[in-house]
Amino acid sequence: MNRMQERYQKEIVPAIVKSLELKNVLEAPRITKVVVNIGLGEALDNPKAIDAAVADMTAIVGQKPVVTKARTSIANFKLREGRAIGAMVTLRGERMWSFLDRLMNIVLPRVRDFRGVSAEAFDGRGNYTLGLREQVIFPEIEFDKVDKVRGMEITIVTTAPTDDQAALLLQLLGMPFRKG
Repeated sequence: MNRMQERYQKEIVPAIVKSLELKNVLEAPRITKVVVNIGLGEALDNPKAIDAAVADMTAIVGQKPVVTKARTSIANFKLREGRAIGAMVTLRGERMWSFLDRLMNIVLPRVRDFRGVSAEAFDGRGNYTLGLREQVIFPEIEFDKVDKVRGMEITIVTTAPTDDQAALLLQLLGMPFRKG
């Protein structure tokens, strides 16, 4: 069991139950999955961009991503239905916990001029989305082998019914929210 998952069960769940005055331990919000997504607009001109993004993502999360395809054609963007335009991976269980541990304790502190992540990025249903501008901040990526700096979106899906409960959960897990 991952150290973050262990801490969640032993320290965080009792703290949440106490602060939210829940009657049952199973009512405490938990993280169900983490979705990592890279959108690749440049894949229309450069077909090798998909392969590079898939390789980077596999190194970062330890799981092979699914290549996402365009659902509809959009003439203004020179986009045809069925063209590969991104990559995404859904993490659950052990991989999810180890990824979150690395994200909060190693990756985010490495961001230049880091003052914390925005506390406003909740979607109203207790899910949190975080955007990163470059994949180079992950220690698994070798800087010399990067062909192009790409950003990614990380969505943390929780069972929390409100954003406040989800924020409390993430804060107790160690998510460095910006003050003020």
